[in-house]
Amino acid sequence: MFFYGIDTTYLILVLPAVIFAFWAQSNVQSTFKKYSKVRSGMTGYDSARAILDANGLRHVQIERVSGNLTDHFDPKTNVIRLSESVYSATTAAAVGVAAHEAGHAVQYAVGYSPMKLRSAIIPITNIGSNLAMPLIILGILLSFPTLAYLGIAAFGLSTVFQLVTLPVEFNASNRAMDALRSGGRLSAEETSAAGKVLRAAAMTYVAALAVSLANLLRFITLVNRSKK
Repeated sequence: MFFYGIDTTYLILVLPAVIFAFWAQSNVQSTFKKYSKVRSGMTGYDSARAILDANGLRHVQIERVSGNLTDHFDPKTNVIRLSESVYSATTAAAVGVAAHEAGHAVQYAVGYSPMKLRSAIIPITNIGSNLAMPLIILGILLSFPTLAYLGIAAFGLSTVFQLVTLPVEFNASNRAMDALRSGGRLSAEETSAAGKVLRAAAMTYVAALAVSLANLLRFITLVNRSKK
């Protein structure tokens, strides 16, 4: 499906997913900015610390890192790293993001299965991502479909990773919102704002899976066509 030198498989399969991903990323930024105007009686740090302590995770440390929305939980060191726009910010948006990362720490502590699976497949996923494109390209150029399909299988590992990531992220957000509601330290407006930020963030993971699936289908289509 090439038209005047244009790969229409990209236009039909991948481009819509890429546009969706750009929208999701833009939406999470704008949503975070919008609800950063909703003031809260606690900081992002306070939010994460309260959830950790309530779950007996006083050993999990919280650090400040540079950047915007670079927040993450590192299971290797048991450290939550909060960005400058979250760590000391007294906004509903910051509280929601920090609570989400605390949710990941709780997942790790209780042995949440999808979290364990995602951590286990990271090394093989990284290897597969590095090998995928060279194998696919060589398989097509050498008219060696088996080699190309090995590349597709390697790329498929990253798609599996994105698929496993969805329940991990949604569950962390659910844990965060349950903790914020039960904590009784946020107003209804603050809780609602935090939830909207987390829902916007969740769409970026849905978009990442869509892009990965679209590319996987594109590669399968290209390899199948090369055999004709």
